[in-house]
Amino acid sequence: MAISRLGFLSLLLLVLLRAFASLPTQAAARGGSDSSGIDNGKHGAFSRILLEDNPEITEEMTRGYMSNSELENAIQGFGNKCSNVSRIYSIGRSVNGSPLWVIEVSDKPGQKEAEPAFKFIGNVHGDEPVGREVLMQLAYWLCDNYLKDPLVCKATLIVENMHLHILPTMNPDGFALRRRGNANNIDLNRDFPDQFFPINDEISFRQPETRAIINWIKQEHFTASASLHGGALVANYPWDGSRDKRKQYYGCPDDKTFRYMASVYSQSHYNMSLSKEFKGGITNGALWYPIYGGMQDWNYIHGGCFELTLEISDLKWPKASELLVIWEQNKMSMLNLVASLVKTGVHGRIFASDSGRPIPGSLMVKGIDSKISASRTLGDYHRMLTPGETYEVVASMEGFRPRSTRIVLEQEAMNLDFILDPDGQKKPLHNDCGCHCDDDVGGKPFLIRESHLWLYLLVLFVLLALYLLSKRRRTASKLAAHRIPLKRPVAV
Repeated sequence: MAISRLGFLSLLLLVLLRAFASLPTQAAARGGSDSSGIDNGKHGAFSRILLEDNPEITEEMTRGYMSNSELENAIQGFGNKCSNVSRIYSIGRSVNGSPLWVIEVSDKPGQKEAEPAFKFIGNVHGDEPVGREVLMQLAYWLCDNYLKDPLVCKATLIVENMHLHILPTMNPDGFALRRRGNANNIDLNRDFPDQFFPINDEISFRQPETRAIINWIKQEHFTASASLHGGALVANYPWDGSRDKRKQYYGCPDDKTFRYMASVYSQSHYNMSLSKEFKGGITNGALWYPIYGGMQDWNYIHGGCFELTLEISDLKWPKASELLVIWEQNKMSMLNLVASLVKTGVHGRIFASDSGRPIPGSLMVKGIDSKISASRTLGDYHRMLTPGETYEVVASMEGFRPRSTRIVLEQEAMNLDFILDPDGQKKPLHNDCGCHCDDDVGGKPFLIRESHLWLYLLVLFVLLALYLLSKRRRTASKLAAHRIPLKRPVAV
């Protein structure tokens, strides 16, 4: 078929625009701090007492703690001993190349199930090593107590009804160097993109440990999480900073639910709730001391994951002989917090009425300005909510009519499935990975990826060949018209 010159030029222009739009844009270089006064990973205007590194950490202080190689051996040993309820995997490497090992505890480790997932992260700061020791104790306790009487022991409840992921150390280099920051001396809990003061949201400029956590959250469908720190005794919840940088209570949309979760931990602790500094043993981060670039706020905003920052030891580096005592003091708090994912909240799946297949919709609660997404493969969602309240829950997805229902959430969890009807309009196709075949990517107009640029160049070459062929044929036709008289149409 001949292509008109105007049509060809229009098509050529469209393809060129789409192709060049896919080329990467220049990212601004990451600086130390901007006009907002936010410190980029180092001590600055918003320092808390906890930011101060300990006095010189002596060999005597570190005696009894596992070294990085000993911790790695312990993790691999756990995987061998408890292979029936665990798997070991790495989410990346530190600056100096140490693998960031994760222990997944579940009766079906590595499999996708319509169950909530929780993650624990220890040793975010290199000079706060208590978390790495306590988390290994937690893993072994779950393994040793699995299949015991579930009325007494929570191990069976946790192993069979959820997936627990444990990262004992996020900062092995900082631990080895006996300092707060990583090998580049960057505070990893100030290195995440911040909602109030985005110095540079380009992920490639983050530390490798930070990027590993970000990619991990994108890959897994975490419902909630907690990071373990030392230097105080309190359960901290979002927001960690405020828009005007003042020290004040600055609650997130799910403030009531976060206070409930923090109280679950504090009230289960042997003395955290008795704190004279923090009422009930819990605190809003911005009220305690504002920080920016923190991990828990990023989890909530970008992962729909409800994360707490748990300060579990008054001392950053207590004597190793005290570690078992600290574990016992925090054991029920950790177990109750993880078990709360199963024992409370709203859980269910979202289906399409026309196909009966699960769909990756989203869930909102009226009056709470946040939403969570259902999983891409199974369409399951797990929404943390404060018990004893009435909620109007809304499930939605592009191409379908939203559906809402009012519930009264008692002290126990509620199961609630949604079946959404197509809205009758053309909707994007979804493959088995939950990817949109003709939808926007990340809320931005779809851009042709640079790796596909060669394909568009090939298309341009074919179109150009067709155009030249068409032009040649038209020239030949004109020459022929001068030699052969045109025939008139014949009436029949």
